[in-house]
Amino acid sequence: MAKVLIVGSGGREHAIAKTMLASPQVTTVFCAPGNPGMVADHLRLVAIDELDFAGLIAFVRKEEIDLTFVGPEAPLAAGIVDAFLAADLAVFGPSQAVARLESSKVFAKQFMQRNGIPTADYQLFHDLAAALAYSNQAPLPQVIKVDGLASGKGVTVAVNHLMAADALTQAFETTDTVLIEQFMSGFEFSQMVLVGGEQYSLLPTAQDHKRLRNHDGGPNTGGMGAYSPVSQITPEIIQETIQRVIAPTLAGLKEEGLCFNGILYVGGILTAAGVQVVEYNLRLGDPETQIILPQVTSDFYQGIQDLMAHRQPRLTWQEDVTYLGVVLAAPGYPSCPQLGVAVPTVAGADYAGVRGEAGQLVSAGGRVMLVSAHAADLATAQQRVYEQLEQVPTGDLIFRTDIGAKGMDKMSSDNPQA
Repeated sequence: MAKVLIVGSGGREHAIAKTMLASPQVTTVFCAPGNPGMVADHLRLVAIDELDFAGLIAFVRKEEIDLTFVGPEAPLAAGIVDAFLAADLAVFGPSQAVARLESSKVFAKQFMQRNGIPTADYQLFHDLAAALAYSNQAPLPQVIKVDGLASGKGVTVAVNHLMAADALTQAFETTDTVLIEQFMSGFEFSQMVLVGGEQYSLLPTAQDHKRLRNHDGGPNTGGMGAYSPVSQITPEIIQETIQRVIAPTLAGLKEEGLCFNGILYVGGILTAAGVQVVEYNLRLGDPETQIILPQVTSDFYQGIQDLMAHRQPRLTWQEDVTYLGVVLAAPGYPSCPQLGVAVPTVAGADYAGVRGEAGQLVSAGGRVMLVSAHAADLATAQQRVYEQLEQVPTGDLIFRTDIGAKGMDKMSSDNPQA
């Protein structure tokens, strides 16, 4: 029987760990470092930081772990997979070189240009004065992105030139590489793909809600909720995404000697010109994972093992109901989340930035938990989640009350260009 290590501590990792433990082949799932909200689901916490590669490798050897699955972007960008492979250990995730598709927006844009993958036009700047000069004469809205990882929060959609100037000034206080992108109008969606060399398997499509407040107001966050599947993203659109984005991305990586085992996350947008790429991620999305993985109807652990061996996995997913999840966050998120705020204990929830003990959890970060429900249609799933939250002592925690609304409208042109 198998033992699995999940690297990470958030709601995404909580969902991955629960899905792995559901496999009939898996006896024990460890999470490093995990969080105390995971304990109720019989997951075992390991007090090793996700960037302590030597400590993680030593633990895997000691416990004879059969598979390590890396959740967050930071250890991937720092080269955890390279370290594990050098130690001859089984790990699911991209190498540091491949992870540049997420960790460097410049690399990603240049890769898409080289491989004919549709995305927004952009200009690259290393100097504030030059960026301001370009911005002042460029059309609005403008999408301003900081190169590098920013936990989903390094993007500003500037609707006027003053907002653009403020965003550029702040950006150049922390980096010397900033992109100004053309704004793309359309319907955003998340299409994640499990990859094993040249083999791949699509997960159900989801839609994330990046902005902090209802109606996509406020700043970008790591994600305030999601639903899946997305009825607007039809099988024909998925096929277009495969042909225009996924297949040429994997072919381009192979051409550049960057084949990998792990996740390709396409942040897509359906525009008047067809499907285009907003961004790549090289790991499962959060909060999309929490409402996608409960849909698996096959052995997820075996599917990952098949991909690791470059075999086509036999992964199956439900097709009859819609899943919807709402993220609860500490007040002050995303800029300055309050610590020590009471977090309720809810059966089935996926926990993230919390500390304490079961039944006495408090906030230790921004997003603290996700509550989800499923139903035969999106409207009913939404109703069930918010009815559940009415019964939960949410206290000072903040959350959106409109998750899923765009899925019940006609094609929406509002998007955060994450």
